[in-house]
Amino acid sequence: MYDLVGANEPVNLPLTLFTDAFVIKGTIRTRQGRITDILNSGDEDFIVLENAFVDEFGTRSQAVRTEYAQVNLDAVLFVVSDTSVEARPDLRTPKVTEQAMISIPPFRIVGHIHLLAERDLHDALGELRGRFVPVTDAVFWSDTVGEARTTAPMIAFNHRRAQILAPHREVDPWAGIDRSGAAEADAS
Repeated sequence: MYDLVGANEPVNLPLTLFTDAFVIKGTIRTRQGRITDILNSGDEDFIVLENAFVDEFGTRSQAVRTEYAQVNLDAVLFVVSDTSVEARPDLRTPKVTEQAMISIPPFRIVGHIHLLAERDLHDALGELRGRFVPVTDAVFWSDTVGEARTTAPMIAFNHRRAQILAPHREVDPWAGIDRSGAAEADAS
């Protein structure tokens, strides 16, 4: 049922958790390789990170280092994994990727969500389930808290905290507009 890292050997998986006030970096000891399996398994309301660094947005104080940190999953906006795990063929459900924008204030995420195949986009979005939903080839940022655009191979966002999840296409706002000086000269 789960994508196991090793037969019986747990590993320390590095994760970065973002809340609306904190960034928490640390590792979790697990036998599971995919962060969505870790975050969506069971009815656990908390996750315990080891060797954690806790940094608060907008402060000038140093980050706090702690041996362990218990983090409330309801407070987590999204989790970033520094590693990507290849899907196991025996566990694979046919899906299609769709580029999406997720608004999870104060952050925005753009990347690929994976939807069940052979459905129209409306129905596929309606069937999107899970407490944390994966986004691959992602970029996240926050102009509000001054978090620069950062890329990540995999992000899992808190479905309950997301305000908008929509198909997304990059568009050039200047497309079709003549920005050369010729248009200005003709107007004079």
